[in-house]
Amino acid sequence: MRHSFSMEQALASGKLNAPAAHGDHIARLALCEQICRPDGPKVVVARGPAGYGKTTLLAQCQARFQALPMRTAWLTLDRADNDLSRFLRCLTAALGSLAGAAGLPPGGHDSEDTLALALVEAVATHRGPFALVLDEFEAITAPAVLDLVQDLIGRLPAQGRLLIGSRHSPGLALGRLRAANQLLEIDAAQLCFSIDEASQFFARRRPGLTPAEIELLHRKTEGWAAALCLASASLARQPSAAAFIERFSGSDQSVADYLAQDVLASQTPALRRFLLRTSILKQLSAPLCQALLPDTDCADLLNQLENGHVLLTRTAADERQYRYHSLFASYLQSQLRAQAPGDVARLHLAASRWYEAQGRPVPAIDHAIDGGDFDRALSLLEAHAESLLAEGRMRLLSRWLGQLPPAVLAARPLLQAMQVWATCFTRGPSEASLLMADLKLAGSADPAVLAHVRALQPLLLSMMDRQEEAYATGMPSVAALDDALSFTDTALANAMANISAVLGRYHEARALLDTARRAQSRSASSFNLMYSEAVEGIIDLQEGRMRQAGARFRMAVRSTRNGAYGQANGNAWAGVLYAAWVYETGDLPQAARLLQVYVPLGRDVALPDHLILGYLMLARVAFYEGDPEQTFYLLGELEYLGHQRRLPRIAASARVERARVLLMQGHPQAARDELMRADDADLWRRVEALRLPANDLLYPRLGRLRCQAYDGDPAAALRDLDHDIAQALAARRVRRAYKLQLFRAVALARMKDEAGAFAQLAPLLETAQSEGLCRVLVDEGAALATLLQRYAGEPAGSAWLDNEGARDWWQRYTEQARLGTAPPQAAAAGDAICPEGLTPKELRVLRLLAEGHSNSAIARQLFVSESTVRTHLRHLNVKLSADSRTQAVARARSAGLL
Repeated sequence: MRHSFSMEQALASGKLNAPAAHGDHIARLALCEQICRPDGPKVVVARGPAGYGKTTLLAQCQARFQALPMRTAWLTLDRADNDLSRFLRCLTAALGSLAGAAGLPPGGHDSEDTLALALVEAVATHRGPFALVLDEFEAITAPAVLDLVQDLIGRLPAQGRLLIGSRHSPGLALGRLRAANQLLEIDAAQLCFSIDEASQFFARRRPGLTPAEIELLHRKTEGWAAALCLASASLARQPSAAAFIERFSGSDQSVADYLAQDVLASQTPALRRFLLRTSILKQLSAPLCQALLPDTDCADLLNQLENGHVLLTRTAADERQYRYHSLFASYLQSQLRAQAPGDVARLHLAASRWYEAQGRPVPAIDHAIDGGDFDRALSLLEAHAESLLAEGRMRLLSRWLGQLPPAVLAARPLLQAMQVWATCFTRGPSEASLLMADLKLAGSADPAVLAHVRALQPLLLSMMDRQEEAYATGMPSVAALDDALSFTDTALANAMANISAVLGRYHEARALLDTARRAQSRSASSFNLMYSEAVEGIIDLQEGRMRQAGARFRMAVRSTRNGAYGQANGNAWAGVLYAAWVYETGDLPQAARLLQVYVPLGRDVALPDHLILGYLMLARVAFYEGDPEQTFYLLGELEYLGHQRRLPRIAASARVERARVLLMQGHPQAARDELMRADDADLWRRVEALRLPANDLLYPRLGRLRCQAYDGDPAAALRDLDHDIAQALAARRVRRAYKLQLFRAVALARMKDEAGAFAQLAPLLETAQSEGLCRVLVDEGAALATLLQRYAGEPAGSAWLDNEGARDWWQRYTEQARLGTAPPQAAAAGDAICPEGLTPKELRVLRLLAEGHSNSAIARQLFVSESTVRTHLRHLNVKLSADSRTQAVARARSAGLL
């Protein structure tokens, strides 16, 4: 029996109206412009799972069309619209708004065929521009209704548009439109909010969120619009936004309610069972799901879920693999634990067995641990942990071994030794040393365990800046090595090569590297290959072979790309060194991208040289981009890290670099004062005896020579520079000698000896061109840049620039040094800070704060209570417009108060 459906009923039901536009919806500008441009697509299909913003996008497009102006019509569909008669009358009611119902049949008792023909004809002959929106098209499955829509598409006039919103691909033949480039298909990936759109959204609804909090929410929701809206609504009821965002997941009540009502409830019982039991999988494939549910046609159900866009997507790596949206997966897992807790362990065991049979130990171990089957996990780890260690999969091993109960590991000292390796390269050498002592591995009777201990002991000491002690500890073990080297023996050779290089014993270091490489030729280890290339790259760098060093650092990074130390996952050891080379060549955007990955990892591991180099480059990039406040902030953070980790070299290095920045800003006396604060004679005497990559060009005497050459007595500078250059060359510290010779050229020019300055510059520029150097010159600022400009205009410089390679280098240098262009206005941002006058006590607090003292330490030095110190800090933050201790110090330095 057919039920009549009048225009009044359609209007009353809201089917003919777009949903009301809320002010907090972010306009999808790029998509709207693509859809609504005059030469835009004739048909648009926006498809994606529930809550991805399809309706919002279509409503925004309708509003954009109406503003042109263009007539529009909207029809929201439901299952009842599979009745052709009802669909015709609803569509007639919707299209009636296009031209006051002119040309459209009035309905009444006309047959369906008559009404359908008249409606298609009226649309085909409509003369003005119009757009018809059919939303929730997934409800339509009746062939008769689909045929009618197909006819409408085929007869659309030149100025007609059809916009379709659907949770899955509509059952329409669109190949001809696609071939004619008249179809725009928008999928879930395009509907996802970008991080910028998410930031705009929260700027309107929750302006108090920090960029880091928004980024975390965006990552957890994967840009899913509905989840972002639900999170925003929940945040209004939370006392702590940061704590809520940290725990936000699919089990959050508002998200769970939405998924239960809008996603899970619409599935068949078979699909619901499949969804719950496969939710434990990070990736889904038909064979894997079949192992979990042998009585189910999993390939068919996966196909149904994909066609229905039920928060399931194909992975980019393999089109036969799928994954659930992360929030949907966590919701399903919580439902599985609630409804069938006894199935969880069985499902994980089935997955672990399947992966093991496929020769994939990593997910097999993951599922064994997640299912609580520790015996199985230990059995798999004992079979595969050493090969994973050799691949550098430190984060993976750290995670697994940290999940296993200590009592379970206690009987397996070899796995405990590997846990020390993993801890060293994820949480730092100090924690790893304590762990190794607690586990009493040095007293083990197992030769394999003792081999790990012999490699770890010097490595850990070296990473804690105890080089001489590391050398004394490790060399007896090196002497005992035989020809058949294991992973641990090779790691020991590499560690001792690095220690020998730091001690300046380059011949010994190369011999050890040769030993390590011979072992690797017999038994490949990504970790050891990375280590060997990074160490030899450091030697090349010190001795002036810059391009060769860069090639080695690149090889070191790439050697472990497939492991947890790969470029995407962060090989901090080699990655910071490679970023330093990229920075040196002048590719600052790429250097900054690399540093954003590697510096946080280096901070976790607390490698002194990598921390210093990483922060120094980030600070220099900020200064180059005209943000001195960020420069001082980063150097302040580096100094705090040095105090916190009790590594005085880090804190002192931050001060030396700060002095360089102050000199570049035109504050020579402030630079000298900062160098005095950095000059711990005992510390730098020890550092000067070593070949530490971070401090080859970063030490107080070099800073004083720079100040003297640029702003002091040039004659005295020349005497000191000649001495230090000779000393550096004698010690084969070619890179250091190169930097000092740049200072010498500036000092000669200040002595009015331009001929001598140009003679000094000529070989330096040849080296810069041949070795690809750039920033080592650019970072010396205007004094060197103006001298180089004068040299380029002289006959000798002009003759050099006749060479094509020299011209290419000169163009790159002038672009980096911004010669001939006005400096960025932001470079003077520090002068714009006008804090209110600080009291003498506040200045004293500020200086102690800058030295890294805690509140209690400041209170003791000033003979006041901690409460009084906190009051002073609040006043400082107000007067300096700062939000934190570090920012207060940075702004004070930028304003010249420190």
